[in-house]
Amino acid sequence: VQLVESGGGLVQAGGSLRVSCVASGRTSSKYIMGWFRQAPGKEREFVAAISWNGGRTYYADSVKGRFTISRDNAKNTVYLQMNSLKPEDTAVYYCAAAITDGYYYIGRTESDYAYWGQGTQVTVSS
Repeated sequence: VQLVESGGGLVQAGGSLRVSCVASGRTSSKYIMGWFRQAPGKEREFVAAISWNGGRTYYADSVKGRFTISRDNAKNTVYLQMNSLKPEDTAVYYCAAAITDGYYYIGRTESDYAYWGQGTQVTVSS
């Protein structure tokens, strides 16, 4: 599975941005997807995850209520809608995926994922 993110950019605090991730390759399989981020000088951290059928989602406490993860399996795409952005949301955002057998399984750690995108930069100015 190959993953390509897009939609990053520069936005003012309080603004919104949507990043997307398109999957290609073994897209006939079921797969979970997630978003992680890495700020300068910090370790990569979990942001959000979604199950194969979209029926289950999970968020880091730091983004809960502000970010929404969704997916369109017909387009092999996962989205991360980010609202009320803060300067501390500045980071490179990575899309991740893993093949799954279940419809509701989600992954919350890096070890749950086998495939990673190259990342897209999101910068929030104060």
